[in-house]
Amino acid sequence: MDRAYVDMRPWSSQEIARTLENSHVYFLTRDHGGMIAQIVADECEILALATDPAAQRRGVATAILAELVSLAHAKGARRIFLDVARNNDHARAFYAALGFVRVGTRPGYYTLRDGTRDDAVLLSHAIDAASRKVAPT
Repeated sequence: MDRAYVDMRPWSSQEIARTLENSHVYFLTRDHGGMIAQIVADECEILALATDPAAQRRGVATAILAELVSLAHAKGARRIFLDVARNNDHARAFYAALGFVRVGTRPGYYTLRDGTRDDAVLLSHAIDAASRKVAPT
């Protein structure tokens, strides 16, 4: 996560450990990438997704997201949501290509490595029950 989060402050090992103590939280990994997500009731929230820069653009994040969709569907989730930093053009393009849509903004939500703040762009996507894939909200 430290290498993947170029501008953002990465989660500390203590923050990750505390988050993973929750029974609704899942940690999915694959080939130099990982995701922390929580599934509560009929919603799934991606808390963090990181791929080592050396492994980016090789389908790692897409594969992890596909695994999450299957898990979320099995747990009864009907939509996935997340927030991404406004200045993270690559992540926003990745989610847009998968059909995630902007549903809001959280001003000044993120702390960047240099101490400045950035807005969080809220994204959402429905899970299609028939195909267990993401579908437009």
